[in-house]
Amino acid sequence: MKLVFNIILIFLLLIAFVPFFRRFIFHLLVGRQLIKEQERQYRAQQQQQRQSAKQGVRVDNVQQADPNQSSRFGGGEYVDYEEVK
Repeated sequence: MKLVFNIILIFLLLIAFVPFFRRFIFHLLVGRQLIKEQERQYRAQQQQQRQSAKQGVRVDNVQQADPNQSSRFGGGEYVDYEEVK
């Protein structure tokens, strides 16, 4: 019983006073999970960016401006829109 108490006491003293040992224990307990969570968040962010890049407005037909026109604005189609508040 005294041997187990001594081992626990030495372990607690190492954790309390030796920074290298403390960092090692922290890495064993928390570090791996933290790294996995960061990787998961990074992958989710990348996937969201890819999806948002796919969304948007796509214009299939773009008419070239006629160089003989004096005005830069040649008219065109007007699209109704709703203002979002």
